Amino acid sequence: MSGGVDVDGARRGRRRVLITGLSSYWGGRLAQALESFAEVEAIVGVDSRDPTRELERTEFVKVSDQHGLIQRIVRAARIDTVIDARLVVDSATTSRRRAHESNVTGTMNLLAACAGEGSPVRKLIFKSSGHVYGSARTDPAFFTEAMDRSRPPAAPIERDIVDAEASVIDFAGKQRDVDVTVLRCSNVLGPDVTTSFTRLMSLPLVPMIAGFDPRLQFVHEDDVVHALEHATLNRLPGVYNVAADGVLALSEVIGLLGKRALPALSPWGTGLLAAPLRPFGLRLGPEMLDLLRFGRGLDNRRYKASGFEYGYTTRETVLAFAEHLRLRPILRGVETGYTYEGEVERFLRRSPLAQPPQPSGDEGSGTEREPFGI
Repeated sequence: MSGGVDVDGARRGRRRVLITGLSSYWGGRLAQALESFAEVEAIVGVDSRDPTRELERTEFVKVSDQHGLIQRIVRAARIDTVIDARLVVDSATTSRRRAHESNVTGTMNLLAACAGEGSPVRKLIFKSSGHVYGSARTDPAFFTEAMDRSRPPAAPIERDIVDAEASVIDFAGKQRDVDVTVLRCSNVLGPDVTTSFTRLMSLPLVPMIAGFDPRLQFVHEDDVVHALEHATLNRLPGVYNVAADGVLALSEVIGLLGKRALPALSPWGTGLLAAPLRPFGLRLGPEMLDLLRFGRGLDNRRYKASGFEYGYTTRETVLAFAEHLRLRPILRGVETGYTYEGEVERFLRRSPLAQPPQPSGDEGSGTEREPFGI
């Protein structure tokens, strides 16, 4: 990675990128993907936890959501593109308080870090969720980006997402020199990502709410990463839905997975809904229970019109997940995890003693080499 960049570098297609939530699935996947693009000159990832994926040229800074600390990093590294991948969209993954702190307080702090006179930030990408539209009986077949939800959010996680998006859109109105992109992602399936849907679909019998067979739309995890790449490398201000073509009834999804439906969940009361799932160790948030009643569809034409191409339809996404479930017992014994070793990473990246691997046949040639660093 080159050491310096002129102030007009971003205008010529070069990017100095900051990714928030580097330890999250999306932050780590995106950092790995962007490392392969020559247009991306520098990548800095921030999080309060260590990275969970091996990275080659991404600089990691362990930091909280305090806007003063992030602002110092943004200005010191002359970051022109900020990608916010922190948003918690599944209430089953964390506590109510932590979700609110990350989604609402954390978003406001990040926006404050990107604002102000002399800020180098010229692009902000906010990974949002289709939960902003909610899920209700009176909903349209497909939500366009211009539509509002049909009722006020009742689920806490939906309120958080609505509030976080409102802060981002307000920021876009005030910071006219910053291109702000909001990506509202549909329900995600894939072999690596963990969501309430992936856990539900992995059960031997897939429970359904009695009397409901909702229309569901999925997007493959790889397409979400590519959608974030697309927004990073192109000028796309505005709000966009990220969702694959097509919808399927929940019963069709279960059939494609080669499983059987278990219409055992009561249609009344959150407590009654959740009780049959406790023996499986599965907890579903209220936003998920609404989806199991009413489903949701997102109109994806606007993002496709920007030049983005999906690799999977909803049906193909489900079939790919079915193949993963079939192979998972075989792969479980050969998969290896990654553990971040901070001291080792700092030595390999910054010490003048650490040398890059020499090409085959070049040993002992006496050729002087630059230190391996970032």
